[in-house]
Amino acid sequence: MALSDASIVVIGAGAAGIAAARRLRDAGTDVVLIEARGRAGGRAFTETVAGFPIDLGCGWLHSAETNPWVAIAQAQGRTIDRTPAPWLRPSMIAGFPLAEQEAFRNALEAFHDRVDLAPGEADRPLSAFVEPGGRWNALIDAISTYVSGAELDKVSARDLIAYHDSGVNWRIVEGYGALIAAHADGVRTAFGCVATRIDHGGRRLRIETSQGTIAADAAIVTVPTSLLAAEAIAFSPALPDKIEAAAALPLGVDDKLFLSLDGAEEFEKDSRLFGATDSAATGIYHFRPFGRPMIECYYGGSHAAALETGGEAAFFDFARSELTSRLGSAFARRIAPIRVHPWRADPFARGAYSYAAPGKADCRATLAAPVDGRLFFAGEACSTHDFSTAHGAYLTGLDAAGQAMKALAARARRRTD
Repeated sequence: MALSDASIVVIGAGAAGIAAARRLRDAGTDVVLIEARGRAGGRAFTETVAGFPIDLGCGWLHSAETNPWVAIAQAQGRTIDRTPAPWLRPSMIAGFPLAEQEAFRNALEAFHDRVDLAPGEADRPLSAFVEPGGRWNALIDAISTYVSGAELDKVSARDLIAYHDSGVNWRIVEGYGALIAAHADGVRTAFGCVATRIDHGGRRLRIETSQGTIAADAAIVTVPTSLLAAEAIAFSPALPDKIEAAAALPLGVDDKLFLSLDGAEEFEKDSRLFGATDSAATGIYHFRPFGRPMIECYYGGSHAAALETGGEAAFFDFARSELTSRLGSAFARRIAPIRVHPWRADPFARGAYSYAAPGKADCRATLAAPVDGRLFFAGEACSTHDFSTAHGAYLTGLDAAGQAMKALAARARRRTD
């Protein structure tokens, strides 16, 4: 579409931006949604490969019984899979006997029990709560990379304590990314439109993009913290508090590699396998997701970042090495790479989802605070209790849209008084 001025411009068509733009459109507000990519969804990304829709970004409806995407999925006619998540059941025993699995679960629960801070107590990194010399410390560190995208020593304990998780996790058979992208249908959207500068010093905002300049009364910025911290969008006048807050909420790294699997029926549907139990640089392997003949391989933290430097070949070589170490050398002939998306290398993401550095949990509220009643911010990093999730992003988008409409209505009333 050709760019044109609007009352409100929403920057970024991820879960937050789509939620904001959809609410504004439904309220009759003149809104345009601009997106640097050629697709909607942001870090929610479903792609059909080998005949199946696979989620290369977020895939789980966390806290599903209260997750607002569930109702949207039902309205769209999507198929909700309520199969309990693999991490709620014992894993395959190859290389990890049941007795050791129980010992690890006990150690992980004890670790989480220790992660507690009294009111007023100084924040600490999660690594401060591991048992000195604990047998399972490396695997607990690996779990941190899956949950936060970063190792324990990088993550704020206070932030993790604030995270809300009901323990109920569902999936969308047709893809979470497809669900989120479809919610933008009917919203005026400009794809391939990269925002580079926001001038908020004049009577109206001027938003410079790769497709020209847009004038607006307000803007909702939903780009990832990695881009804000790198000042990929310049603000005039400058907003140093926002840049500092974004830098304190970096994006961790989490990547999925999908493999085809011959003779898949040998394995239980939605079962999983640990690659190693004595290293943080390991993967977790989800066999037959939705019963499909494939393996979803998950890697996080600095290990995933290192694999990204070698491209798909590095991911596949590592997966093959870990899987054959557990299942025998002949297993290598049964797998082949399908698809991987390196999120850190993605120029419009530069990571997976946010975590707070130790002592920086309060930066989520700083990032979310509006500026002069004209600039509003949303995204999973702005959520104090549902960060790192698509539903957290959605809720911040709704909130930013509500704030923007309220501010513009108040401004209109002042002009008529």
